[in-house]
Amino acid sequence: MSTFMAKKEEISRKWYVIDAEGKTLGKVATTAATVLNGKHRPEYTPHIDCGDCVIVVNAGKIVLTGKKLDQKVYYHHSGYIGGLKAVKYRTLMETKPEKVVELAVKGMLPKNKIGDASFGRLKVYAGPEHKQEAQKPEMLEVK
Repeated sequence: MSTFMAKKEEISRKWYVIDAEGKTLGKVATTAATVLNGKHRPEYTPHIDCGDCVIVVNAGKIVLTGKKLDQKVYYHHSGYIGGLKAVKYRTLMETKPEKVVELAVKGMLPKNKIGDASFGRLKVYAGPEHKQEAQKPEMLEVK
């Protein structure tokens, strides 16, 4: 018996909605990354992008455990000398809560072309409404 390998043409993508209200950031991010990678499917193939699309709503109401809201810091560099920028997660949650979820999910995806394509299928919204009603997304429960 040979191992099943999925082909790019045979992949059909589904849309899922994750409600992040009151959920932990890590749990939401791992659930989203698993679905984006396609590891929830029985026909998962590592070298083929067989993941689904994910919509995360209520990103502004996501929870960070412990003192992470004040102690966790997001760093990025402009590329110039002395261009290191630091933003605490409390201010990031107040200004751009979508960015917090995107950073967490992007860190859990593979660092290659498949990870880039998977990240493109992630849509994050701070409120309860989203624009993908035409795709008829299914609700996905965070464990």
